[in-house]
Parts: sequence; structure tokens; C-alpha cells
Amino acid sequence: MRSAHEIDYKIVGEDIQFVEIELDPGESVIAEAGSMMYKTPIVEMDTIMGDGSEKHKGFLGALAGAGKRILTGESLFMTIYTHQGQGKAHTAFAAPFPGTIIPVHLPDVGGELICQKDSFLCAAKGVAVGIALQKRIMTGLFGGEGFIMQRLEGDGWCFVHAGGTLVERELAAGEEIHVDTGCVVAYTAGVDFEIERAGNIKSMIFGGEGVFFAHLKGPGKVWLQSMPFSRLAGRILANVPVGGSGQGEGSVLGPIGDIMRGS
Repeated sequence: MRSAHEIDYKIVGEDIQFVEIELDPGESVIAEAGSMMYKTPIVEMDTIMGDGSEKHKGFLGALAGAGKRILTGESLFMTIYTHQGQGKAHTAFAAPFPGTIIPVHLPDVGGELICQKDSFLCAAKGVAVGIALQKRIMTGLFGGEGFIMQRLEGDGWCFVHAGGTLVERELAAGEEIHVDTGCVVAYTAGVDFEIERAGNIKSMIFGGEGVFFAHLKGPGKVWLQSMPFSRLAGRILANVPVGGSGQGEGSVLGPIGDIMRGS
């Protein structure tokens, strides 16, 4: 028996996308706080503890679900959007930075998806949003996303966000791939995820690719991103003018101009 609401959707845009969810009367979608773009007035918003799924049903279940969200660094509460009128209604959720929104029908991937804790965007009500503890302590300590990732379970649609260009890889049984730890967006439950040292000591210190990389082994499907938000933020911070001079890019005067302006 289906537990998640059967929603329809369409993804709009190329570089900075949003997903529009179509709701029938009584249908609901859950989302992270602050991700809504617009909604039909007859769609009502409510804040709930946990995710509203059957797995976290009742006060104790909701409390357990909320506690798991705290462990992933997310808010104690989620927002639920419910169609309370007649006919069709719509609500849309926007990606937080340039990239691609990935629609995943959980029954097509075995009912379970492991993803970065900040990549989840929204899902049909009934999808359980929990935690996935890394089995190996080295993976937890150096895996880029820490010891805890998010586990999405159920029989409905969920939507996660990848930064930059999206790459989907279907790994055969025993097939392996090495990936920068921050570029792993999500993978199915059958994929083995662990951390390996990035070459010898010289490569680790001077290679510029970090000390560890992710070792993914099939069978299963993995989603990779070309521009993790941490890398994007690092590039922006590295180019912020010291002292907030605000000089234009490519200024001929450069720091001399700052001195002349008294900066």
C-alpha cells in the first residue's frame, strides 16, 4: 500500500533551476525551510516536527525524526505544504545555487537514497528523511560530509540538488571509481562508499586535490556534482578584496588605487 503522496512535477530552468509541484486536493509536499519560491493561495503552509512520514508517526516518532535532523545539522522542524481546496494547485521550490535538481522516484532505486545532508530540497509527504551513519570511522572523519549523511526512504518522489554540472554513473557489480569527496551528491544503498588516501605523501601535500578521495564501488547508481558549494564559497572568499575596497575587476590601479582613495 502506497504511503507517500503521488505528486506531479516539472523542473524549470537551465543553470539555476526550480521544481514546480502539482498537488491534487489533500496532497502535500515537505521541504526545507527557506526553499519555497511561490505557491497557489489555496496551498496552506504548516511547520511540523520531523518529516510527517509513517515512519515518524506520532509524537515520539516525530521527536525521533526531528532529533535525527538535528544530527545532520538541519532545523528541528520542516515545512509542509498541503492543497486544501479544489482542482489543481502548485508550489515551487528553488535551488540554493547554480546547478541541477535531481528528481528521484524512490521505488526505482530500491526505496532508499543516501545523499549529502545539505542537498535535499523537497519530497512528497510520506518520504522519511533520516540519517545514514558511515560504517567506517575513517569514512566518517574524512569523507567530506562527515560521519552523518541523509537517508531518504519511501515510495514517493524526492528532489535533491547538485552544484554545477550533474554526472550520473551506473556502476556495475565490482566497478570502482575515485571521486573528490565534495563531489559526491547521492548514491543508492548498494554502493559501497569509503575513503582512500590520495597517493603518496608528496601527492597529498602538493597535489592540490586534498588528502583523501572517495572510493565508490558498485553495484548501484551514483550522482556527482562538478561544483560543490564548499568549493564555490572558497573561490568567492579567496577573491573578496581585503578591507572591502570594492575595486572593479581588472582595475589598472589595483592596490595603488586603494592607497589614493585612502582605503
